[in-house]
Amino acid sequence: MLKIYNIEEKQEYLEEVVSLTQKEWGKQNLSKKQFCEKVNNKIEKIKKLFKNKYYCKLILLDNDKLVGFISIFPTDGEEKKELSPWYSTMYVKEEYRKKGYSKILNDAILKEAKKRKIKRIYLKTSLDNYYEKFGAKYIEKLKNNEKLYYIDIK
Repeated sequence: MLKIYNIEEKQEYLEEVVSLTQKEWGKQNLSKKQFCEKVNNKIEKIKKLFKNKYYCKLILLDNDKLVGFISIFPTDGEEKKELSPWYSTMYVKEEYRKKGYSKILNDAILKEAKKRKIKRIYLKTSLDNYYEKFGAKYIEKLKNNEKLYYIDIK
């Protein structure tokens, strides 16, 4: 059975989520020790963010198996630091892709943003024509060739 949870309620999944995040978006070619240090530091950082209105990480579970996750971050990288909050880290495990799970995660994070009284959320991506289906509106191209978008929360 599919169900969305806030990672704060299911902290036993933190290590798996952070490891997947590091593999997907983090610095590559780390030694096993460096990788573990990065993961442990990130877990501690996340725990400190739990009370921040502009931080949330939702996970999608199929029974007890992690399918994917999505986040709201107060900031996302060095560019556009004046913008907040950010729609970030949408990730679906490879074996679950192309089955509509990204829509479930998207709908859940937008619902969570509304619950937190967030009116607009920003995102950046190098993907073409992906987030538009979720209502994202293009703003501009960033220096690193990513595109900047916003989604108004209804």
